[in-house]
Amino acid sequence: MKTILVTGAAGFIGCNLVRRLLTKHGAYDVIALDLCTYAGDKKNLGDCCGDAMFEFIKGDICDESLVDSIMCDADIVINLAAYTDVDRSIESGADFVRSNIDGVRVLAESALRHNIKKFIQVSTDEVYGPLEQGFAAEDSPLRADNPYSATKAGGDLLALAYHNTFALPVVIVRPSSTYGPFQHPEKMIPLCITHLLENRRVPVYGDGRHMRNWMHVDDHCAGLIAAMERGTPGGVYNLSADMELANIDLSKKILTLFGKDESMIEFIQDRPGHDRRHAGIAEKAKRDLGWNPEVDFEQGLTKTIEWYRQNAQWWQSRQRQMTAG
Repeated sequence: MKTILVTGAAGFIGCNLVRRLLTKHGAYDVIALDLCTYAGDKKNLGDCCGDAMFEFIKGDICDESLVDSIMCDADIVINLAAYTDVDRSIESGADFVRSNIDGVRVLAESALRHNIKKFIQVSTDEVYGPLEQGFAAEDSPLRADNPYSATKAGGDLLALAYHNTFALPVVIVRPSSTYGPFQHPEKMIPLCITHLLENRRVPVYGDGRHMRNWMHVDDHCAGLIAAMERGTPGGVYNLSADMELANIDLSKKILTLFGKDESMIEFIQDRPGHDRRHAGIAEKAKRDLGWNPEVDFEQGLTKTIEWYRQNAQWWQSRQRQMTAG
């Protein structure tokens, strides 16, 4: 039986991935590593903690001795550990450089020492930068233009350098914007949902015409597993569900599902470094990995709203952390 080390496992995508690996792919033991900063919480994995195939370790991917002590028991690494919020990266970029670049170095060097069979570096379509039209393929130039996306692009290039120089079996995955249960309420979809659950107006940056391509976390996790099982070392794979929406249209769709009108929208000042449009194309993943998104957007959005409705204590505690911080 293979052992998978999932870093950033207590965060939004990480906890959903661990749960999927344990329930739908029972051929793997899972070691979960997470520092549990603002975005990660061991409680997100509470239903996994009694599983004999699961082990949780609280720690930092930049801690070389800790990583080395864990890596010796792993066969595969899926690196989801990252600082991910653009606004936070604009306020202070140091944590982003440390985790998103140097953390990749620490993991890659340890993976080399322990002969890891596959190293999945989870990136973002934001590394391609803004596109006025068309779609970014895996060989498109990297044009990251804010501190967050620049550090993710740096992590990608560093991971690929370890493949090219040392033959580390690296696979890069660049997913589009993702939504679903356990996502931090600072992110757009849960922000809209939680504001409406509290009967507060929905904030929309600028004119609301910023475009994003949305994918449910279940499809995201299925793509990561497909890349782990079938990805070619040195390969790069975009993941996208082809659901492109302007932020204002997404907000209106959520309002409709709540039975509320557009008077609940509040336009706010745009942020610096706000890319107008991200758009990656996922034909390579569909062709070479046999991956296809399966979650209907409106059904996924409806289920996500219901999850936040049923888990008010979870997101309210994170709102309090944001206010206190």
